[in-house]
Amino acid sequence: MAKRRCDGCETKVKIAGGIGDLWSFDFSPTGGMILELADGSEHFLCLDCVDKLPDDREPRAEDVAALTTDPE
Repeated sequence: MAKRRCDGCETKVKIAGGIGDLWSFDFSPTGGMILELADGSEHFLCLDCVDKLPDDREPRAEDVAALTTDPE
């Protein structure tokens, strides 16, 4: 099972589909995804941080940076 740190909240989340999952038969879902944002930057975010991105406009790198300082 592979894990990767979220660029927003910095928690480690599971990345499904690795070779380790084949041998352990762990078929639980991935806890995050890589997003390419409107400014061309790429970030790996957990699903909770994806939900916190703005809905009213295209997210940018500064929105991801704001997640690290957001107390919620």
